[in-house]
Amino acid sequence: MADVAVMREIEATASRLGVDLSAIDLDSIRLPPDDDLGIQSDDEDVYQEENLEFDTGFGNIIVVDNLPVVPREKFEKLEGVIRKIYSQIGLIKEDGLWMPVDPQTEKTLGYCFIEYNTPQEAELAKEKTHGYKLDRAHIFSVNMFDDFDRFMKVPDEWAPPETSPYTPGENLQHWLTDSKARDQFVIRAGSDTEVLWNDARHLKPDPVYKRAFWTESFVQWSPMGTYLATIHRQGAAVWGGATTFNRLMRYAHPQVKLIDFSPGEKYLVTYSSHEPSNPRDANRVVINIFDVRTGKVMRDFKGSADDFAIGGAGGVAGVSWPIFRWGGGKDDKYFARLGKNMISVYETDTFSLVDKKSLKVESVMDFSWSPTDPILALFVPELGGGNQPARVSLVQIPSKEELRQKNLFSVSDCKMYWQSNGEYLAVKVDRYTKTKKSTYTGFELFRIKERDIPIEVLELENKNDKIIAFAWEPKGHRFAVIHGDHPRPDISFYSMRTAQNTGRVSKLTTLKGKQANALFWSPAGRFIILAGLKGLNGQLEFYNVDELETMATAEHFMATDIEWDPTGRYVATSVTSVHEMENGFNIWSFHGKLLYRILKDHFFQYLWRPRPPTLLSPEKEEEIAKNLKKYSKKYEAEDQDVSMLLSEQEREKRKALKDEWERWVNEWKKQHEQEKLERQRLRDGEASDEEEEYEAKEVEIEEVIDVKEEVVPLDHE
Repeated sequence: MADVAVMREIEATASRLGVDLSAIDLDSIRLPPDDDLGIQSDDEDVYQEENLEFDTGFGNIIVVDNLPVVPREKFEKLEGVIRKIYSQIGLIKEDGLWMPVDPQTEKTLGYCFIEYNTPQEAELAKEKTHGYKLDRAHIFSVNMFDDFDRFMKVPDEWAPPETSPYTPGENLQHWLTDSKARDQFVIRAGSDTEVLWNDARHLKPDPVYKRAFWTESFVQWSPMGTYLATIHRQGAAVWGGATTFNRLMRYAHPQVKLIDFSPGEKYLVTYSSHEPSNPRDANRVVINIFDVRTGKVMRDFKGSADDFAIGGAGGVAGVSWPIFRWGGGKDDKYFARLGKNMISVYETDTFSLVDKKSLKVESVMDFSWSPTDPILALFVPELGGGNQPARVSLVQIPSKEELRQKNLFSVSDCKMYWQSNGEYLAVKVDRYTKTKKSTYTGFELFRIKERDIPIEVLELENKNDKIIAFAWEPKGHRFAVIHGDHPRPDISFYSMRTAQNTGRVSKLTTLKGKQANALFWSPAGRFIILAGLKGLNGQLEFYNVDELETMATAEHFMATDIEWDPTGRYVATSVTSVHEMENGFNIWSFHGKLLYRILKDHFFQYLWRPRPPTLLSPEKEEEIAKNLKKYSKKYEAEDQDVSMLLSEQEREKRKALKDEWERWVNEWKKQHEQEKLERQRLRDGEASDEEEEYEAKEVEIEEVIDVKEEVVPLDHE
């Protein structure tokens, strides 16, 4: 019946296209070989190279061993107990529980098979009940049915593994040695993903590598720019190099949705969410932590979405992301997640809890790691109807010693901002007024590196101003705040130390009535972009905080994203596909000069390639800054050569335009000469084209326009 329906559909399509099926010899058609009909998928090479094992179709079945051996009369009771335990985890199929019986003794054999609706439920059942203690003599041993097939393939005799000769790989940091000191960036537009150099001298990007369908959702650089990660149905992959971008490792995680690198690039966290068979149940979440270099799973976490729904800044399907937050600087030594009344801190030496237990903190709402040290800042709201104040605490890891605590009263909300060097912590505190009908905002400023961690309180001149944005200067001591309730808010700059007052926060200036709702500091500090995104249509102001002056104002209409390059020399503003028009990106200098503009339809992503921290000591950096003129002579000469080249190219372009214009004029002159006889004929023999040689004459021409007959009556007296 299905074949008949398909044939009817083919006939209807042929009729619509005007194709006569009777004239086609269907038997002569030969399809390409293999199941894929010769069309190789993007991941086909992965299967061939890594010889991946595929599901045998029994992934939703588990085998439960170490059950009591009971006679037939107790069979029903044991089955009821097993069904009660395992039906709490997922929906068991009809006739999906089978306990084999010995035909001679008519007793059970001590194990059973359970079939769920989905493999995810079977995996969760194995995870939850392996080692379950039914009684003293019976501790469950649970395995996936598919595992037995894999175990049976293990040879009886050990054979040494084959050794492959060592072949040195590409230097993954080679791109940092670019002779022009350029930076790379990656873009996604349509189905293409491209890596390009930012060649600002030549006012254009220089292509490095391009590939269609490189990823199925997004790409992401690792924090130090060593790897580019891509997302696929079967998992994630990382690629590296300066120009070739070979695949370095693949991480098997079906239906992966989100990824997150550790700060030191040693580990990769992957996340997936799976629909349950029972609509009333929460989504099942799987989180894997991989070793980036080896691809080995160091630790996995599985459970319902409700188990992971606390904390984070944003994610999918009710789960905040990142679920695990990395701390302790670039050593990747600790990671933590927020739970109910606790913070679970893990160490990567063993991938187990520090001291084998979580940090118990009643009603803890949020936490944040210092970017450089193993210090946790945590926030606990008011408890007991206000009888117990809210508090912010600093906790040292692994000792779990409380370094500092600040009690806060009448708190509505709280948000923490670390300075990039971990020297300062700003806590934005929204407090209720005495009437509880409105709130006002202030800041608690922690000086982390100073003795006893002193705390300052900062309140705006108008305490009722709404805080729109806050941002620390990278590696610096200043911060900026956008505040106000009207369409053109104010922007204030503060310093944690000045020449006159090293130990107190002081205001540097306030800029009144700015069209801005976001702040973007240069990675090198000193310069900042005051941006008006979304409803403010891409207003840009490039501001020098050292001189407290505006360098330039500009606009990138409908801009959705702004990102500084890692050196602080250039800025990219982009319009992504959330808008239908003007998709693409602009590249600006740090002082606000538009260098070039690239339009791309269906533009999705723009990401600068991060750079690793400098290997130079602070003293060496200071020496270079003092002798910058000596080092800059080489680059000034190169810039002059490029400028001359660009000028020459511009002259050649203008000359080509001029030559084209002259060629066009000459062609019309030639045509004009060829039509001379025809013009002479039309002018009654006049040969000249000069107007002043003509004699103007007035000629009157009478023309009958209309004739009308009318009978006029005669008046006879």
